[in-house]
Amino acid sequence: MATRAAAQSSPATAKGPKVFLDYDQAELDRAYDQRFWAPNIEHVIKRYALNSEAVRARLGPPRTLAYGPTAIETLDVYPTTRTNAPVMVFLHGGAWRTGKAKDYAFAAELFVRAGAHYVAPDFATAMEVGLDGMVAQVRRAVAWVGKNAATFGGDPNRIYVGGHSSGGHLAGNVLVTDWARDFGLPATAVKGGLVVSGMYDLKAVRLSARSSYVQFDDRIEHELSSQRHLARLACPVIVAYGDLESPEFQRQSREFADAVRWARRLESLIVGQAYNHFEIIETLANPYGLLGRAALAQMRLG
Repeated sequence: MATRAAAQSSPATAKGPKVFLDYDQAELDRAYDQRFWAPNIEHVIKRYALNSEAVRARLGPPRTLAYGPTAIETLDVYPTTRTNAPVMVFLHGGAWRTGKAKDYAFAAELFVRAGAHYVAPDFATAMEVGLDGMVAQVRRAVAWVGKNAATFGGDPNRIYVGGHSSGGHLAGNVLVTDWARDFGLPATAVKGGLVVSGMYDLKAVRLSARSSYVQFDDRIEHELSSQRHLARLACPVIVAYGDLESPEFQRQSREFADAVRWARRLESLIVGQAYNHFEIIETLANPYGLLGRAALAQMRLG
């Protein structure tokens, strides 16, 4: 970390004009480039896939069900043996441009063994449908679960939503959905949220290099910044991040937690000591892990 800090602030490097807070353009781009802050990214993502394969070998293949009209709009259901059980809907990360539900099954066993269904939706990328299209898809996925949970043994009154990284951004937007207006569901359709290492106000993201593949405008920035719409938040939220993440991802989580606390909806703020952006979500797979314990406690399981 000392090397990275030096690279960011070395007086030998000419600093450009400020574009956000005290960042020049190169610094802001680095602050949203996870590879710079997590040099072990390839190894961790490979673990996601390998551990997900191992979980499927133990639990059996999931039920894959359609939640929307396009081919990508499917979700994998890993069922528990209990009836009328709570449901965790988990939205994977991938910088809005990569990731598949099948590679984020590594946490499924935790919930299934504890007596909850684990649901992992697939959805399109920002390049395919835009950021608003992605948010629309994941909202449809959660609404589908709310309306159809009973068909796979789920309790429609105990739906929880989690997400990591760009999936944390998507989950934040799910949590501020107007369920009654948009889907004819109760305002309290989601009973709890777990957002990990996400982005909750898009102003800085829009100014970063991520705008090279995500099309932002004033409407997208405002409507899809969940931190600006907490008047619609109707459930307790756990916010988490690792202390080895970039300064911007840490700031995003801290400021979101402060705003959720102000809205009287913060269940807890979890700071993972010695975890980077990709490692912290692996603790969701362990009942004794940082996020595994928190998620089961929120769902009143275990």
